[in-house]
Amino acid sequence: MRFLSVTSDFSLSPHCFPLKVQRRTAVCQMRRQVTILKTLAPPLIAVLIALYPLNKTPGCYALAQSAEIERGGALFSHACIGCHDAGGNIIQPGATLFSSDLERNGADSEEEIYQITYYGKGRMPGFGENCKPRGQCTFGPRLQEEEIRVLAKFVKIQADRGWPNP
Repeated sequence: MRFLSVTSDFSLSPHCFPLKVQRRTAVCQMRRQVTILKTLAPPLIAVLIALYPLNKTPGCYALAQSAEIERGGALFSHACIGCHDAGGNIIQPGATLFSSDLERNGADSEEEIYQITYYGKGRMPGFGENCKPRGQCTFGPRLQEEEIRVLAKFVKIQADRGWPNP
């Protein structure tokens, strides 16, 4: 029973086991501090995430979007830059990827850019996996549907920005 005895300056809690007096007090204080930290940690982490400078929009959407734009840029460099360097068009000068030309040619939305990239239009070959007729499609490697969606989003964003230098 001596093990459970309590001195007047120390209250026994379920997490504080009696040891030697000085050590007992230190152990109990550390356990209380850990309990306080466990209670405060989730709200503090939430505040840090909300105030993190890269996170300008709710959640991690901004980081995901910038990664998607980078991926779109890589796809553009791989499949499109040969004809559309810096948003221009070396084959058909009136069909650039600048907003004014996209509007004039009826391709000023992501979906319309996607359709043209997938199936082709005029001198522009289609890059979709199921592009038909064969003569309208690229003879080179085809892009998957999701890749063309990312590419269309990239082109639209760049057109809206005026094709700034990367």
